Amino acid sequence: QVQVEESGGGLVQAGGSLRLSCVASGGPFSSYTMGWFRRPPGKDREFVAQIRANNGVTMYADSVKGRFTISRDNAKSSVYLQMNSLKPDDTARYYCARGIRDPTNPGRADYWGQGTQVTVSS
Repeated sequence: QVQVEESGGGLVQAGGSLRLSCVASGGPFSSYTMGWFRRPPGKDREFVAQIRANNGVTMYADSVKGRFTISRDNAKSSVYLQMNSLKPDDTARYYCARGIRDPTNPGRADYWGQGTQVTVSS
């Protein structure tokens, strides 16, 4: 049984940092492209970042380039999102995705977590 579980969300002031974590159990973690999406209040789900399975190549949404960093630890079946210089516009529920098929908004993946809330105050 596949389980995808996020953690690390919270309330932070603008300019601050947060680190999201995701553990995806069930199946060979190292074989899957992993990533993060988010759903801002009143908006559709959007792509944030992904990291490929085979070569670790990363890709980011333009809105987070230079501020967010995605990484993975295959030994721990985990993927992380380090978020720096946070802005109020980053406020959203953040979802971890395992097995991303298409990062184009709203994204397609084999499995999704329940999400973790990130709120950035001005």
